[in-house]
Amino acid sequence: MFLHLGRDVIVPKKDIVAILDIRSQSSAITREFLDMALEEDFIVNISEPGKEKTYVITDNKIYLSPISCPTLKKRSL
Repeated sequence: MFLHLGRDVIVPKKDIVAILDIRSQSSAITREFLDMALEEDFIVNISEPGKEKTYVITDNKIYLSPISCPTLKKRSL
């Protein structure tokens, strides 16, 4: 099965590690993780600037999605 993250991006559900609300990035450890992922070019922004609602961590990428966390979780069931 696959999960549609927005903007024609679909990932295999088995590759998803976590679906997190963008507001949770205020934690210092989360911010450090995301900064490191950005430096290593692991982040793919599939939403318009300022419209990011969720980040989806997969085995090899982190996607910034315009779709809300609850909606993605419902789609994954």
